[in-house]
Amino acid sequence: MDPGCSRLLPALCAALADPRQPVADDTCLEKLLDWLQTVTEAGSSLLLLQENPCLVELLFHVVKSQDLSSRILAFSLRLAGMFAAQETCFQYLQQGELLPMLFGEAGPLGGAAWTAPTVRSGWVQGLRALAQHPSALRFLAACGAVDTIFSLQGDSSLFVASAAGQLLVHVLDLAMRGPAEGHCGPQAHAWPACAQEIVCHIEASLRSTATPQVAQALNVLTTAFGHYHGLWMQGLWVRLSPLVARLLERDPVPAAHSLVDLLLSVARSAGPSPDGGLWETLAQTLSRLSPTQAGPLALGILQLQGCPQALRTQAFGRLLQPLACVLKAAAQAPGPPGLPEGAAGDSVTVDTLLSSKSACVGLLCCALAHLELLQPLPQRPSPWPQAPLLGAAVTILRFCNGSASPTSDVGGRLCTILVGCARVQRAALDFLGVLSQETGPQEPVTQVFAILLEYLVSPDSSPMVLKKAFQATLRWLLRPPRAPGCCDLDPHPQLFLGELLPVLQKRLCSPCWEVRDSGLEFLTQVTRSWGGQAGFRHALLASEVPELTRQLLRDPESYVRASAVTATGQLSSQGLHAPPASPEHPGVQQSLLEELLHILSTDAEGFPRRAVMQVFTEWLRDGHADVAEDPEQFVARVLQAASRDLDWEVRAQGLELALVFLEQVLGQRGSRCAYAVALPEAAPPGTLAQALRALCRVQLFEFAFRALFDCDRPVAQKSCELLLFLRAKAAPYGSPQDAGGSPDVASVEATLQRWQAGEQGQPLGHLEPGAVMAVLKSLDLEGLRDTLAESSDHVEKSPQSLLQDMLASVGVLSENEADCY
Repeated sequence: MDPGCSRLLPALCAALADPRQPVADDTCLEKLLDWLQTVTEAGSSLLLLQENPCLVELLFHVVKSQDLSSRILAFSLRLAGMFAAQETCFQYLQQGELLPMLFGEAGPLGGAAWTAPTVRSGWVQGLRALAQHPSALRFLAACGAVDTIFSLQGDSSLFVASAAGQLLVHVLDLAMRGPAEGHCGPQAHAWPACAQEIVCHIEASLRSTATPQVAQALNVLTTAFGHYHGLWMQGLWVRLSPLVARLLERDPVPAAHSLVDLLLSVARSAGPSPDGGLWETLAQTLSRLSPTQAGPLALGILQLQGCPQALRTQAFGRLLQPLACVLKAAAQAPGPPGLPEGAAGDSVTVDTLLSSKSACVGLLCCALAHLELLQPLPQRPSPWPQAPLLGAAVTILRFCNGSASPTSDVGGRLCTILVGCARVQRAALDFLGVLSQETGPQEPVTQVFAILLEYLVSPDSSPMVLKKAFQATLRWLLRPPRAPGCCDLDPHPQLFLGELLPVLQKRLCSPCWEVRDSGLEFLTQVTRSWGGQAGFRHALLASEVPELTRQLLRDPESYVRASAVTATGQLSSQGLHAPPASPEHPGVQQSLLEELLHILSTDAEGFPRRAVMQVFTEWLRDGHADVAEDPEQFVARVLQAASRDLDWEVRAQGLELALVFLEQVLGQRGSRCAYAVALPEAAPPGTLAQALRALCRVQLFEFAFRALFDCDRPVAQKSCELLLFLRAKAAPYGSPQDAGGSPDVASVEATLQRWQAGEQGQPLGHLEPGAVMAVLKSLDLEGLRDTLAESSDHVEKSPQSLLQDMLASVGVLSENEADCY
């Protein structure tokens, strides 16, 4: 331990032991524990205590005091457990009977402090840290701690209950390590005494008629099979699997969700070839659980490796049953065509769907979510029933918007339950979007576009449902064309687009800002993907969408303005911007570039300004027509506006734009948009001086050097990387003298020093290339980069600083002796 910390530690321990001192908050105590943990891991806990007896004195004071705060008591329990994790230190603490006084019945177990969940949690965490060696097992048995752990499994605090279960598993694993692991058969007499006690408790809980006790046992076993993989686990399962299987004989099956978690955990831990009894138990469980309970198990089975085909078929059938019921309820002819064997909806599933609205909604949402997760997996069932699943999703959406025509009593009741249910609509639209990745017959595609259009048009669609409808629409529009290599739209999307754009126009005028925002996001994404396709370009330019998008740059909601900036920027990049000013379009009076610059300089919210900077960076990178006319003037104006911005993200994006310009003047232009006017195809600058002069003219160095000392670390880091990049690229061109003579850089360096000290007022003024190169070579940019890479509180997080701050909080140190962390 650092000598400075050793000198401070006695005073801190005394303050912690004083009930009159509000010594520290929980964060400080956690930091103190973390530091001491680091110290013990690096050396001997026993040596630490011998060199700092104040730590042991603190623990003895805690066991004698009756009025310490619960958090100091919890801290002390965890501290003692941490020290006792090393067996030599454990023996040292045992000599003074300290551990029994902390963790045994003579400790907080029987006192008023035990009512605090913090103390119970500290007790459990302390024992979890302590239980690392055989001596700890004997201690746990002698002080009766195992029985207390059993009782804490049912604690009113979920954190305590969960920690108690994890501790129980850890103790069991500790007991079964070493020689016992070679004799891990199911016979109880072959197991260590502590392990027998725990396993007998689990067996008793599994036999219990009380569901909470059954759940506790199942949760403990799930933790065991999820985290430990010793040979003894096989013997444990052989011993307990009959009791687990016997739970399936009860009606209803107790703690079904916990049972599902356990069986899947056992199957995963067993690897690709578990014993056949496990597959049989999984099959029985799948058939015994209710439709709602069976869904997670079915999905888990289908994700397993090496699962028998019969079980996979059964699991997939159970997943599909709710959708089969929906298809059957809306079918004009009997029987849902195309679904795999075992997927027919049974009476139990129908009864669940019709029992209540909450049950129906929950079952359908779970089924759709599970199938959505399954669809992209390589081990999903094959063949994949694409057409029936599309039909089911469309049918559910029709039930929800009231456009279905049910032909049965079940269908009529489903209509009544589901109409207007936004939760099911969102789930079905998400699933519909996922299904767009599959290829299939064209007839269902027309139904998909029809239902999506219904939802986009409907005044009853909530903003979130509309957002989901736009997202699903985008996925279906952007599916790969049926004809490979085709550069234009398929007939169905082209026809749909003609109906969609008038709807988008209406949504861009919605009184609800979330709807306007969703419409703009959709427009941006579809333009980015389809901007080069003739059919889309013609349809979009024939609509009022570009002009409406331009008008939304002045929307009262900042999120919408930001989305409008992004959308107009994308439209302009593709040559799809609003037409120039005319009597028919009086609202469009200035160029888009000027309007975006105005937003960057005047908008009161950060989101639109950030969006403008991102658009400008893309324009510069892609050679946008308005930028290509005079790139230097464009960059100079943008950097001037960004340098004054109070939003650090805007300044950081300004550095990104500066980097793009830097690459271009050095002759490293990036890719350009197909419909943009390219920057002049001049040869790369013949000398570094020419490139540096261009950078000086746009005042890039003024911006970058100021950013180098920005109070927001991400901005300073980005500036440092930019200058390092320039210095590396400039190196092959020669020395500063080659770049423009031998400059006097003293004034520049003096200004930079004042900036670093916080005096940002004085500008750099006119810079010569030679001065820039000399300053770049004189700056320790690598060292600055390393400093910026450290966390902002690396000094304040030092142990000595922490101890000083904790002591200063109670007046032991004067204020100027403490750091502010």
